[in-house]
Amino acid sequence: MNGKKGSYEINIPSTTKAKQPESRKKSGGGGGGGGFSFKGWVWSVWEFGKEDSNRVKFSLKVGLAVLLVSLLILFRAPYDVFGTNIIWSILTVAIMFEYTVGATFNRGFNRALGSVLAGIFAIAIAQLALSAGRVAEPFIIGVSIFLIGAITSFMKLWPSLVQYEYGFRVILFTYCLIIVSGYRMGNPFRTAMDRLYSIALGGIVAVLVNVLVFPIWAGEQLHKELVKSFDSVADSLEECVRKYLEDDGSDHPEFSKTVMDEFPDEPAYRTCRKTLNSSAKLESLANSAKWEPPHGKFRHFFYPWSEYVKVGAVLRYCAYEVMALHGVLHSEIQAPYNLRLTFQSEIKEATSQAAELVRCLGKDVSSMKQSIKTSLLKKVHSSTERLQYAIDLHSYLLTCHSDPPDTSSKPLSKLLSHAVSYDLSDQLNDPNPQTQDTPSGTLPLPLVTAESYHEMMRKQMRRLHSWPSREVDAFEEEGGLCMDTLPRMRALESTAALSLATFTSLLIEFVARLDHLVEAVDQLAVMAKFNHESL
Repeated sequence: MNGKKGSYEINIPSTTKAKQPESRKKSGGGGGGGGFSFKGWVWSVWEFGKEDSNRVKFSLKVGLAVLLVSLLILFRAPYDVFGTNIIWSILTVAIMFEYTVGATFNRGFNRALGSVLAGIFAIAIAQLALSAGRVAEPFIIGVSIFLIGAITSFMKLWPSLVQYEYGFRVILFTYCLIIVSGYRMGNPFRTAMDRLYSIALGGIVAVLVNVLVFPIWAGEQLHKELVKSFDSVADSLEECVRKYLEDDGSDHPEFSKTVMDEFPDEPAYRTCRKTLNSSAKLESLANSAKWEPPHGKFRHFFYPWSEYVKVGAVLRYCAYEVMALHGVLHSEIQAPYNLRLTFQSEIKEATSQAAELVRCLGKDVSSMKQSIKTSLLKKVHSSTERLQYAIDLHSYLLTCHSDPPDTSSKPLSKLLSHAVSYDLSDQLNDPNPQTQDTPSGTLPLPLVTAESYHEMMRKQMRRLHSWPSREVDAFEEEGGLCMDTLPRMRALESTAALSLATFTSLLIEFVARLDHLVEAVDQLAVMAKFNHESL
C-alpha cells in the first residue's frame, strides 16, 4: 500500500530499542564469551535436582540395584554358581529399572513374558533342528531367526499391542542369543535355563529396590500433575485478563522478540502451555499406574486411572480458550483502552468467578473430596450473563456506526458529525474553541469539524496496532481528508473495537466449557469414591 493515494500511515513508536542494551548485558554477562563454565554447569545440575528430588532418588536407586547384582560377580561363591550368565542380571536391571514403580512392573512383565516365550521357542526350534540332522540344522535356525524377527517387528506395530512393544523386542534378541549360542555350545536347553535364572534374579532385585527404597508411584505423580494443571489454567486466565485490561497501549514490545523470549513477563502462560502438552505424559502415567498395587491414598484395586486422563483432556479444552485469549492479548489490532474500561467490571467478575471454580475443582481432586459446587456454578453463570447483557446493551460501541450513512445524498458536514457522535476514543477531549465562535451554517464549520475529527483520529490511531503500519504524516501529504478516506478510517476503528468482542466471546466460551469440566470431575469423584463434603 506504500505510495498509493488515499492510504495513510500509522506511526507506532518502538519500545524495544531502549531495552536492547540491557538484554545484551544479560545475555553476554557471566557466560565468559560463550565458553564452558564448570561453576555454571554445577549450578544447573544442582537446580535440576532441586526442582524434583525424586530425580536424585531414582538415580541413587539405580546405582544401588546395579551394585547388588554386580556383587554376584565380585564375590567368588556366587560367581561359581551362576558363572558368566550373571551378566544378564546386570543387563536386566539396567533395562528394566524405570522411574516409577508402575513402569518398572510393566517393563518387568514384558521382560519376563518375552524371555519365557523366547526360551520356549528356542528350545523347540533347537530340538527340531537337531532331529533334522547337521546339514539342515543351520538352515532351520536361520529361517526361524528370520521369521521371529519379521513377526515380532510387525506385531509390535499393531495399535492394540503397542504397550507390549518392549516384550516383542525381548523375544527377538533373547531368542536369537539363545538359539545361536546353543547351536555352538551344543546344549540349548541348558543355555536357556541359565539365562532365564539370571534374568529372573535381575528382575527381582530391580523390583525390590524400586518398591522398598523411596518408592516413586506413578499414581501419585499423575494425581499431582492433574492438580497442578488446574492451578496453571486458573492462574493463566487471570494473568491474561489482567494484562488485557491494564494495557493502555503505551508499551508494546516487538512481538517476534517477545515470542522468542517465550513471554518472560507471563510465567503463568508458560505453565499453561505445558498443560496443553501434557497429554502424552498423563496417558503414560495412567498406563503405569494400572500396574501398581494399592498404596497411599489409592487403597482399592482397579482404581479408575483412566478417568484422570479424561479430566485432563477436558481441562486442555479449557486451556485452549486461554491460549486464544492470550492470542487476542498480543494481536496486532487492539481495542481502544477506554473501550476496554467500559466492560472492565463485568470482565473481571466473570474471570474471578471462573478461576475460583477451576481452583475449587483442583482442590477437590487434590483432597479427594467431592463438594457441592452448585452455588459456585450459579455465580459463574450469573457473572457471565451480566457480561453478555453489558455487551448487548452497549453493542453500538463495538461498531463505528449502526447504519452506514449514504455519502451520495448527505453533505460532508452531516457525515462528519455522524462519525463524531459514534466515536470510540476520547471524543474530542480538546475541541477547537473556534468552533463556538463560528456561526452555524457558515463555511468554516464543516472544515473545523473535519480538522478536529482528523486530529482525534490521529491520536487514536497512534494507540492502535493497525495493519499495515504506516506514518500518519503521509496522510496529510496525500491530500488530507477526502471522501473515501473517512470510511476507511472508520472501518479500521470498527475492526479494532471488534477485537474486544472477540475477547469477551472467548471468555464466555471458556465459562461454557467449565460445565463439562465439572461433569468430568464429578464422574471421577464417583468412580474413585471420593469423600463427600458440602461446600
